[in-house]
This record gives sequence, structure tokens and C-alpha cells, in this order.
Amino acid sequence: MAAELFLEIGTEEIPAGFVPKAVTDMERLIRKELETARIEFGAIKTFATPRRLAIAVADVAGQQPDMEIKAMGPAKKVAFDADGNPTKAGAGFARGQGVEASELKIVETEKGEYVMVEKEEKGRPTTELLPEILPRLIGNIPFKKSMRWKDLDIRFARPMHWIVALYDGKVVPFSFGNLESGNSSRGHRFMAPQEMAVTGDADYEQKCEQQFVTADAAKRKAAIAAGIVEAAKSVGGSLNEDAGLLEEVTYLVEDPTPLVGSFEEEYLQLPRELLITSMREHQRYFTVVDKDGKLMPHFITISNTRAEDPQVVVKGNERVIRARLSDAMFFWKEDQKVKLETRLEALKGVVYQQKLGTSYEKVMRFKQLATDLAKQLDPSVAELTERAALLSKCDLETGMVYEFPELQGIMGREYSRIEGEDERVAIAIHEHYLPIEAGGTLPSDNVGAFVSIADKIDSICGCFGVGLIPTGSADPFALRRSAIGVLNIILDRGFDISIPALVDSALDLLKEKLTRPIEEVRQDVVEFIRLRLFNMLTGQGYANDLVDSVLSASFDQPHDAMARIAALAKLKEQGEFAPLAATFKRVANIIKGGVEIVVDPALLEEESERNLHEVFSQVGDKVEAARQAGDYVTALQTIVPLRQHVDAFFDGVMVMAEDEKLKNNRLALLTAIARLFEDIADFTKIAD
Repeated sequence: MAAELFLEIGTEEIPAGFVPKAVTDMERLIRKELETARIEFGAIKTFATPRRLAIAVADVAGQQPDMEIKAMGPAKKVAFDADGNPTKAGAGFARGQGVEASELKIVETEKGEYVMVEKEEKGRPTTELLPEILPRLIGNIPFKKSMRWKDLDIRFARPMHWIVALYDGKVVPFSFGNLESGNSSRGHRFMAPQEMAVTGDADYEQKCEQQFVTADAAKRKAAIAAGIVEAAKSVGGSLNEDAGLLEEVTYLVEDPTPLVGSFEEEYLQLPRELLITSMREHQRYFTVVDKDGKLMPHFITISNTRAEDPQVVVKGNERVIRARLSDAMFFWKEDQKVKLETRLEALKGVVYQQKLGTSYEKVMRFKQLATDLAKQLDPSVAELTERAALLSKCDLETGMVYEFPELQGIMGREYSRIEGEDERVAIAIHEHYLPIEAGGTLPSDNVGAFVSIADKIDSICGCFGVGLIPTGSADPFALRRSAIGVLNIILDRGFDISIPALVDSALDLLKEKLTRPIEEVRQDVVEFIRLRLFNMLTGQGYANDLVDSVLSASFDQPHDAMARIAALAKLKEQGEFAPLAATFKRVANIIKGGVEIVVDPALLEEESERNLHEVFSQVGDKVEAARQAGDYVTALQTIVPLRQHVDAFFDGVMVMAEDEKLKNNRLALLTAIARLFEDIADFTKIAD
């Protein structure tokens, strides 16, 4: 009979960023365990707070189904002697399967006659299996960081204090570390720390609510979202929405209570991002804006306790933020006493990376790289780009960024504005760090784009050049993110940038720092970036073999690669791709390296090869012109009519003729046709 399975793990406060993934992993693991154990189950419901991860699985079958097992043994001649008596091998196999030797069956296989056992394995009760499954599940929940406590040989995100494990309302007995499973959960750490007995999902949520815990994360998030909107309205403003902070705060509290605090209006003269960052990053405060979107001197904090006098909590938070903003105001005024450019000299004393030198050296490298890009792609902004690159890291030496590292770039922008720098330079100082996350905002202007590309490619080439290459589990310099950022900026701005040429330029500036052969580094970096583009394109829904065919044909300019794959995808939608790919794959396979001679029309004996040559002569120049213009849709559509003539050629002509001149002439014709599409896609990579 099916019944509910309920598991709760009670802990010390788990970091907010760990909780959503942990509860998702719990659901994944319980599905896998039950499916592996052949136990049928129904809907799964999860609960998560900083102090508990819980899961309820409905309609868990009471027993595994019986299973018929067929076990193959040794060959008949090995299992039985000439008289038909079981050998030691045969008897041993039977014994191992728990049957008599007389029950062994002989079956015919491709390899001859073998012995086999057919038996029925009775399904085990779920109550027997769960004490094995649940401890294994708990131990397999992955965390970015985990810890040990006491002298126990177990690891978890934080020390565990209780485990509730129930099936059909009854305790599933097992041990994990120094804990024994039971039916006792606990309420809010401060307002209701006592134990409370639960029977499962039916009463768990209700009893948690009674003990000041909203266990359902979605419900808790909705309550916070509604509460902060009302809190902002209470002071005549509206919420400055922050989805990331809302998500984080949801997993910081169990019993959310929004409270509104204030700070002095004089602090509003500080940059908007500074105010938001200092409140968000350090205190997890939401900010409030007026009808024009300007910040108001108020903040909203989410308390995890219901104080007798909420104003006591508010005043405590106001003291904290006042001290923070007072420090910020001090740094804001002090930093302006020294011009931003003057701080460039101080970067000579800042080590970027031991083998790659100082931050000053890095700035000088990518300043040159960025300026060269600007001269190549948009000469009108070359001077602005050089200036932005020169100033881009100067704010690292300001007191404000030292105190608030997350404001790097932002403070450089603000200080440069005050000093009268060109607005495009100021914006570029901030935007050269973009994007800072997958799918994040990209630079809005060419100046910032050039500096961003240069900074990132210098980091990638430099790290690869001294052996700091990302592994599957470690990427301390965020080189994957940098490579994806470079590609996204190039694609977003439509830059015709050659990745290999860009890498060559960066490595030339780094050559005195490299500890690996420059050609080896070049190959590794280009392939590293190519793989990032491959993953980006497949992530957009393009088929793996289609992407592979395009990038294998030519990986030089990402913008060009995008145009080629879009053209192939369009052709595929029209239903003409598969036969075209099959034909051109055949062409590519037969010519191997190709025969680079001029086709002699006098040697074209068969009608099919004369027809092919005639059609090729008509479309060749058109295809080449379309390719040169980057119009790959037209190029491919022009190539399409060739397919039927190529097929007819293969049907009517012996390519590898005995006559060497005939053979080479035919291979030369096929080679000329292959050259039409070889830079568009490598059709040998297309799956059949």
C-alpha cells in the first residue's frame, strides 16, 4: 500500500546561496534512489529555510515489484563434463545464484551454448530499503563548501542537529553521524526552539507556522515580496526592485518581518550605486525610490524575529547603516583630493599575478591592445579608448574601492566625471568590467567594448601563457567567463574581429612574461575560445554537428561564424539541407586534400560531367561574390542546384579512372566545387 515519505534535515544556518541548489539536489537524489530501487512514487514537495531542508514524497509504494532475473553463466562445456555432470565451475555458479545445479538451463547464444539461471526475485518492503536509501541521500547532497564537526567522519554544509524521517507517519530508523532519525522537528531558533512532533506533510507546515517558521520557500518569498512593497508605500515611495536580493533574503530568514528605517538626506549626494551597494551587499537592505526613480533616505530590512518593540530593531539598523554611510562619505570626499590619473603610478606596486607582473604592466598592455582595436574598427574613438584604458584601473587605489571592492569601475566613472573627463571615457571605465555574469549587461558603447575585450583577452592569454589554465573544477581567474564575455561583446557590437589575430596581438605584448612556447599557448587559447563559442551556439538550440561543421570549416571571426550557422539553419528549415550535406560530404570524402589544377573541358567525356562543369561555371562566381559579402543564405541557395548535377556525376562517371589525366581532371572539378562551400561548413562533420 502506498504511503508518504517525509525527510527533514535540521541544521545550523546554511549560507543562503547554498539552499536553493541543495533542495533541488535533494529532489533529484530521492528520484534517482527510488527509481533505482524500483519503488513507484508520486508527487514531490520540498521545503527549505536556512535551518532546514525537507522533502515530502507522496504515494511511495510499500514494496518493490517482484522481478524475474536471467543470469548467464559459463559455457556449457565448462559448466558440465562429458557425462553431463556439473563441474566445479557449474556447481559454483549455481551456488552463487542460490539454486541447485539441476536447475541450470542451457541456452543457445551467438557464442555457442551457455548455462543460465532463471529465477524470481521477491521485491523487498520499502520499510527495509529506506534505512539504506535515506542516509545515502543525505551524504550525497553536494555543496560548494562543506564542513566536518566534532570528531565525526561526515560532511555537510553546516553541522546537523536533527533528522526527521517518516514513512506512513512512522519513523524510518537510521543513524547519520551522531544523530538518530526520529519524528521531532524544531521551531524558530529564538522564538520557539523547543521540539515538536510531526507526522509528515499533513501537519508539518501547520506546526512550523505555529512555531514561527514558514517552511515553504515560495510562500515565504511571496510574503517578503508583498511586505517590502507595502513597507515602501508606508514612507511615500515605491520599492527599488531587486530580484537577486529578494531571492537571497528568502533563504536568510524563517519568519520574515519587513521593517522600514531611515538615514540622513545628506548621504543622498553620494552616487546612487554606492548607496544601493552599501545597503544591499553589507546589510541586505532593500532601497526605496520616489515617483521619479530617485533614491529616498529610507531602507527596508527583513527581520527574522518578531520584536516586542520593532523600533528598537529599526534604530539598531539605522545606527549600522549610518556608520557605513559616514565612512562612505569620508572616502568620497578624501578620494576627490587626488586626481584619478595620479593613482596610475600606485598600480606599479600592486601585483596582478606573480608571473604576469603588476596591475600597471597589465594596464599598459591592454591599453595598447584596446587602442589598436579602436584604430582598426572605429578610428574616431581611438583617443577616447586609450584614455579610458589608461584610467580603467585607477580607482582600485581609492579608499572607496578599498572599502567597497564591488564598486570598482563605478567609482572610477564617478570620479572621472567630477574631474571633467569625456562622458564616453567615464562610462567606459565602468563598462569595461561588463559583463560580470552570464547573460549580463554588455558595454553600451564602442569605447567600453574595446577596453573590455582587451582587458579580458590579456587575462586569458596571460594566464594560459604561464600555465594557469582552467580545469574542470577550478577557474580562479574566471577565464571562461572572460572568454564568453569577449564573444558576446563581439557579437553584440557586430565587430569583425579575428580571434586568432587578437590572440597573436595579446601574446606579442606578453611575450616577455610567457613560460610556455608561444605557439602552444596560441593554439590552446584559440581552442579554449572556440569551445566557448561552440557551447554558446549549441546552448541557443543549434545542433551539435551543425555547429561543429561551421567552426571546423573556419573559426576566425565569431560574427562570421554566426552568419554561417544561421544560413545553414535556414536551409535546414527548408528541407534542402540533408540531401545537400550528404552530397557534399561525399565530395569532401573523395577528394581528400584535393587536386589543385585547372579543369580541362576537353577531358570531360561523359554528359553528366560536362553538365556539372557547365552549371558550376554559371554559379561559381555568384557563390564567391555572396561569400565575400557575408551573404551566406544567398551563397547556399545558389549552391543548392549543383546537388542534383553532382549526384548525376557520381552515378554516371567513374571518378577514379585508370587514365591518370581523366582521374585528376574529375578530381579537379570536384575540388573546385568543394572550394565553394569549404569555408562555410565542413560537411564531413554532419551526422548521417
